Amino acid sequence: MDKKILEQLKQIKYPGLDKNIVELRTVDKIEQKGDTLQITLDMANQEAFPLIEGAIKDLLKDKSVEVLLKARPKKDIHYGSTARPNNRAPYAKNIIAVTSGKGGVGKSTVSTNLAIALAQKGYKVGLLDADVYGPDIPRMTGVEHEKLRWGENDKIIPSQNFGIKIMSVGLTTPSPDTPLVWRSSVAVSALIQFLEDVDWGELDFLVIDMPPGTGDIQLTMAQELPITAGVLVTTPQMVAADDVSRAIMMFKDIGVPIGGLIENMSYFITPDTGKRYDIFGKDGGKALAVQYDIPFLGQIPLEMDIRALSDEGMPPVALGKERHKRYYQDIVANLFDAVSFTGVRS
Repeated sequence: MDKKILEQLKQIKYPGLDKNIVELRTVDKIEQKGDTLQITLDMANQEAFPLIEGAIKDLLKDKSVEVLLKARPKKDIHYGSTARPNNRAPYAKNIIAVTSGKGGVGKSTVSTNLAIALAQKGYKVGLLDADVYGPDIPRMTGVEHEKLRWGENDKIIPSQNFGIKIMSVGLTTPSPDTPLVWRSSVAVSALIQFLEDVDWGELDFLVIDMPPGTGDIQLTMAQELPITAGVLVTTPQMVAADDVSRAIMMFKDIGVPIGGLIENMSYFITPDTGKRYDIFGKDGGKALAVQYDIPFLGQIPLEMDIRALSDEGMPPVALGKERHKRYYQDIVANLFDAVSFTGVRS
């Protein structure tokens, strides 16, 4: 391989990542074929190929260059069905999908603290941030300044903190505020790569922080993974309850077992007088659980400390006061009562 050309190619960043195409082993071959320099790329993301091809030709515009895509053995691209899902995470004994009908209800906060509460019980836990357009997990777990790393086995090395392994598209971007302007097909492909190409090791639980709503990603995860339990997050507010009811029906329609419903931001107690205020309404989550005959896992109040700790990357279940820890630990205990998990004891 032409070392001089290879050195030049280090100037080209892989689209959306803070690494160049040489670091990521995207360049497979460099050959001189007569008057033409032939560069062969080995990459799974075909959507990124034209961008890299154009960048190479711009960089080496003084040469006649042909950029080729290496033929790869076909990966299993056959999607499963919700009735008979694939299992792209055979390393995980149990998969918990945390979702909500709408954004802003604290789903990522719940996912983070739920995963850490499981790790506190001695389980091996992975946390996958599947909310590709609003990846909040890196900040909440204190790893937002880490970048994507590759191991010697060509697998992505997940970040680790608070006893859990963490993977998020937020770890692949040059800076935390880089937007991902992706079509849903590209987002789905990225998540399947995070399932298959991350060195998760053996896990007792893989907790997936799903995006809000009932779209492509939710459907694909249900087709590609045997989800052990879906956990839904809502606030007591009627608008949030209306939206989460659609998520409940989605899980029921596609056959995902529902582990239960969590009511977040349930009430506010003033720190000076101790008086309770039901800012978003009262017991909306409880009423939904009764209406749809699903387990009610618990209420988490609206507390400034929970918000502040989460913003600082200090999960309340790990670094909060005892009452903060109990909110999430009690939810985990109730989840174990509601679901028969594989290969673990409560």
